[in-house]
Formats: sequence, C-alpha cells, structure tokens
Amino acid sequence: MNIEEALRSVREFPEIIVIDDFSTDDTVAIAQRFDAKIYRIKWQGYAKQKQTGIDRATQPWVLVLDSDERVTGELKRDIADAIANAGYQGYYIPRKNFFLGRWIRYSGWWPDYTLRLFRKDSAYMEQREVHEKIVVNGKTSHLKSPLEHFTYRTISGYIKKMDNYSTLAARELKGKGISFKPCYLFIKPPFTFLKMFLLQQGFRDGFHGLILALLYSFYTFLKYLKLWEIQEKGK
Repeated sequence: MNIEEALRSVREFPEIIVIDDFSTDDTVAIAQRFDAKIYRIKWQGYAKQKQTGIDRATQPWVLVLDSDERVTGELKRDIADAIANAGYQGYYIPRKNFFLGRWIRYSGWWPDYTLRLFRKDSAYMEQREVHEKIVVNGKTSHLKSPLEHFTYRTISGYIKKMDNYSTLAARELKGKGISFKPCYLFIKPPFTFLKMFLLQQGFRDGFHGLILALLYSFYTFLKYLKLWEIQEKGK
C-alpha cells in the first residue's frame, strides 16, 4: 500500500501522526506498526483534514506528507540541517513526480516546489476546496533534495481524481464569485494544453508530456463545465 512506503520513509522521525477517515482497509494496522499516533476523523475536506493533523502535532516543526510521497535519505539530511540552523519559519521542497512509470522533468512538474516543512507556531493550512497549501507567517527558504511523489499510476487513477478535483475546483470558483462564460470552454482548455506542452516544455517529456497536457486540458474543460452546472442548479 502507498501509506506503508510513506511511513517507512519517515520511521526515524520523533513523531508520526496519521489522520484516518475511518478506512476499511489495512491503513490503521500498518500505521500501528510504525508507532504512529492515529486519529480517526470523518472526512472534512483536504485542507481541514490536514490542519487537524497539524493541530495534534507536539513537535515544534511539522512536515506534511501525503501517502503517495516518500522522503529520501538526502531530504532527511536537508530537513535536519534546516531545523538545526533554523533561520526561517518554513521551507519549500521540490517534488519529483512519477507518472505512468516515468519521472517527469518538464510540463510544469519539476521542480514543483511545495511548502511542506514549517514551524507549527508560524503556519497554518489555507482553507480551500482543492490544491490546499501552507501559509507561513515569516521568512521561507528552499531545500535542495526532492520529495518523491508517486502520483497517478494509471490513466484510470487520474480520471477518478480528475472527476473529484474538478468538482471541488468548480465549487471554489463559484465561491470566489467567478461566473461561467461559454467562451471559457473554448479558450481555457487549449491555453492549458499550450502552456504545459509548449511554454513549460512538456514536449521534452515525450509521449508522457503529451498525455499530461491533454489530461490537464480536459480537467480544465470539466472544471468550467461543472461551474456552469452549479450555476444552473442555483437558478
């Protein structure tokens, strides 16, 4: 399972917290093998669920890790050095993204910096529907060693997540007061494709880059189509 490899990659850390949405698989049993503190909490949304874990941390520094991510030995050393010489309240970590059997080097997927390491008393999880992020009150810097991200392993896996994420993204657009316009369906998906495949040099990732650009453009199409659906239901 994903979570077993994720937990194994941080087993030396002084505290491991797992927030479990009453899973029916072996998640809890696996987490127990790694002496994790397990909190079973009904799903509240991505941002709120992660903030719940942050709130329960007893250590001054927190690293947020998803189940499909791995902390390498090099990154552990970078984290230890950053904490020991803490002149910052948060650190961005580059992510190496593994997609359909290949590491992606372009397409906007590298270095894919994401703020994951931070002082608990200086940061919080921004509450939003999707693509949640950490907000730090203070100075931030960047680590060099990457976090390994074993993202979508199959096309089916991507499509399942795309359906969920596009729904949440549409709700977020609605919450921001953005109204649907028919032209969005003709303008924004092609722009997404051109941005990833040409501007972000997805073509250098070969066929994988083409697949990613096409999938992301379809995600954009769905996001705005679902925004239209939400508006129609509200009339």
